[in-house]
Amino acid sequence: MIKAIALDVDGTITDEKRRLCPSSLEAIRESEEKGIPVIIVTGNILCSTRTISILLGTSGGLVAENGGVIKSFKGKYVLGDIRKCQEAYEFLENRYPIRKVEYSEQRVSEIALERDVDVEILKESLKNFNVRLYDSGFAIHITDPSVNKGSSLILLARDLGIEPQEIMAIGDSENDLEFLEVAGIKVAVANADQELKFLADYVSQKPYGDGVKEAIERFVS
Repeated sequence: MIKAIALDVDGTITDEKRRLCPSSLEAIRESEEKGIPVIIVTGNILCSTRTISILLGTSGGLVAENGGVIKSFKGKYVLGDIRKCQEAYEFLENRYPIRKVEYSEQRVSEIALERDVDVEILKESLKNFNVRLYDSGFAIHITDPSVNKGSSLILLARDLGIEPQEIMAIGDSENDLEFLEVAGIKVAVANADQELKFLADYVSQKPYGDGVKEAIERFVS
């Protein structure tokens, strides 16, 4: 039985231009009204994630900065070590035309870059650093490899008093792999990366928010 839904934001409940899909909002509200809390799991900063949660009407808690920050009714936890990311960033800064994304001063566990340089080039350059890079399709994230969306979703599930296997997770990109892996039902929307589709129990026929609504209606309604 599904007791919670974990949702990525960009490219999952939004379209390719980061605009919220009305269909995903409708499905989220219906789930919450049925007593099934929705957890927001994203690479966005915590204040942005909190705003998204308020506007959507979700109650399941927040996983921000790709797992580096958690917010539940029990409090806020910063899990990622931004010092590792800063060291890697300073190394890259002297070699490539990289730029941090807007509002980077508010990130407390990772560093996010504009997609100006191929992520594979950056990964190769940082192979001797204790960091992990994700390309979400909207930004390149330099993260602490000791945390990810999956490990943080497990911690948040404990705060909610449920098991990860009782969660349905829906995502679209590389940085969603770990949180789909720990969930009981794994869903990739139609626009998802191929690797995520291979992992998923179900791949929606529709993309973006329409795919979210399709999956929720299939497994929760």
